[in-house]
Amino acid sequence: MAVKIRLARHGAKKRPFYRIIVADSESRRDGRFLDIVGTYNPLQEPAEVNLKEERVRYWIDQGAIPTNTVKNLLKNKGFFAKLD
Repeated sequence: MAVKIRLARHGAKKRPFYRIIVADSESRRDGRFLDIVGTYNPLQEPAEVNLKEERVRYWIDQGAIPTNTVKNLLKNKGFFAKLD
């Protein structure tokens, strides 16, 4: 079972709001998930990203792979700089 850290879309039409979730790679985009590790609101200026950093670190240590979009959000938030 491959586990990914990815976005799940919520919010109204043309008003997106995303949860950063940990889910099995075979589950649907907005389907079953294992954990909610943050939120992403692209409508704020600048875009608002909230993370539970200890949970993200835990899931990455367990082998979860972030998608490219989530990896970019983590990088912009400075998450990988704190790992060193």
